[in-house]
Amino acid sequence: MIREFTAIYKKSGVWYSGWIEEIPGVNTQGKTLKEVKENLKEALLLILETNKFITQKEIKGKVIKEPLLVCTE
Repeated sequence: MIREFTAIYKKSGVWYSGWIEEIPGVNTQGKTLKEVKENLKEALLLILETNKFITQKEIKGKVIKEPLLVCTE
C-alpha cells in the first residue's frame, strides 16, 4: 500500500531536522539532508507499524474495519 505524507525539513546549524506534518511525534534529525530523509522514512514506518499493532491488541468484540478515503483540497 502506498500512502502519501508531507515531510518537512529544516536546517539548524550543521544539523537537519525533519518531521511528518500529518502525524505528531514522527520526527528525526541528521547531519545531511539525505540522512534525515532516510531516518524520517524509518521513523514513519515504525510509528505506523506500532500503531497498527497496538490497535489490533485493543480491538475486542465485533468491529467494522474499512478503508477511509479523504480529499483535503
